Amino acid sequence: MKPQLIVRRLSAMPSGRSDVRAKARGILLCAIMTVGLFGLLDQALAIPLEQIELRYQGWTGQVLFPELAEDLGYLAPLRLKWVGNTISGPQDIQTVATGDIDIGGAFYGAIIKLIAARAPIKAVVGYYGSDDNTWQGYFVKEDSPIKTARDLIGKKVAVNTLGAHLEFVLREYLARGGLTAKEAKEVTLVVVPPVTGEQALRQGQVEVTTLAGVLRDKALERGGIRKLFSDTDLFGNFTGGAYVLRERFIRENPAAAQKFVEGVAKAIEWARATPPQEVRARFERIIAERKRNEDASAIKYWKSTGVANQGGLITDGELQVWIDWLVKDGVLKLGQVKASVLYTNEFNPYRTAASAASK
Repeated sequence: MKPQLIVRRLSAMPSGRSDVRAKARGILLCAIMTVGLFGLLDQALAIPLEQIELRYQGWTGQVLFPELAEDLGYLAPLRLKWVGNTISGPQDIQTVATGDIDIGGAFYGAIIKLIAARAPIKAVVGYYGSDDNTWQGYFVKEDSPIKTARDLIGKKVAVNTLGAHLEFVLREYLARGGLTAKEAKEVTLVVVPPVTGEQALRQGQVEVTTLAGVLRDKALERGGIRKLFSDTDLFGNFTGGAYVLRERFIRENPAAAQKFVEGVAKAIEWARATPPQEVRARFERIIAERKRNEDASAIKYWKSTGVANQGGLITDGELQVWIDWLVKDGVLKLGQVKASVLYTNEFNPYRTAASAASK
């Protein structure tokens, strides 16, 4: 009713310059009131979040997509609660399964194995992978005699954790190189934190180390090492893992689940569309402001998201690759797990556009 009264007052204003000014003020007031009314309407129609805090584990010296999403304002009013750091995807999602944290992420193979063991979790948005700029490499010293998969028999390979991305890719490399299952067991995996992987190689503690992104680029700058192979050499560009939520959390907190996935998906696309130098600058600021006493120097080497699909959408095919591998390796039985039940894109805002594009 108030906008109508204002309009009537405008019609009674005197002519001339004062009339123009008065009309302008009236139009502005109408616009402000209209925006305010729409804002109130949006608030009235918004679905309230069942909970506004999500517990999670971070990674030292890195900015996760949920952290970026929160900084960009994509999660509000949802908040993240940092409970510590991890260097292991399998540990991260196991902690979700036990209910000690709300969100965690890991390699698809680790997710499949945990769900196959009846853990009540579900993948909701892809968050990491490999592309032309972001990939996982397996490195040896420049003068190493190791040239092929067979040369790894009896050797030690550094990985960040067992049963995850790096182990699966290595075992695929060995299989393609013609090693038997017995021979492959003669290749020893050594768990080494990513930040000390280069040091372990240079000091002779292992013959092969795994390096990615910023750690890889810094090591290559120092020289004296060479790539043996990479995950993209075997699989091309692909999304390698996803964030998971407990199924009970999804049932009891659908609005919070949607807000989380929506925020992460938008953050991925923001990072994809924004010039890398701007992304790196924002990462550096986030790390500085959270004051966790960590080294942010590696951020300057960040190049891309590595996520293959828009907004981290998950596909059957991404998971089926690893299901087939686990069946071949004897970990799963044929037909024990179906890709379609391991994940949901229900909360991803990009699912509609992706479906339309595929038709």
